[in-house]
Amino acid sequence: MVAQPAPKPEKPDNGMTKTATTLLLALACGATVEGAARQAGLSERTVYRRLAKAAFRRRVQEVRADMVQRAAGALTAASTESIKTLLALQQSGVPPATRLGAARAVLELGIRLREVVDLEQRIAALEERLNVAGT
Repeated sequence: MVAQPAPKPEKPDNGMTKTATTLLLALACGATVEGAARQAGLSERTVYRRLAKAAFRRRVQEVRADMVQRAAGALTAASTESIKTLLALQQSGVPPATRLGAARAVLELGIRLREVVDLEQRIAALEERLNVAGT
């Protein structure tokens, strides 16, 4: 009887093994080395070896950034309903304390949003200046 080669680890579309993907996601979600190793079925030493590689650390950061961006997108999509709710809570039939809380929230969020938009515009202008100066 001829010995069959060991099956290769299953690789999803991203070209990584299930173990590597599990490790990457665990670390990107903030798991400790010990926790990530346990989730991925690896030793802590293996996790530390992988973290010693700049490319792997960069990939963890990319996955984390993608997760944050997706969460921000979901919150942005839900914000319209939240604004409608806050505005509805300011109607005359709502108890004064609730109306006051909703008004404060609208004002605070409006100020923060204005600050973020202003910063985005200022950063974009600086980046444009840097690009023009670098050309």
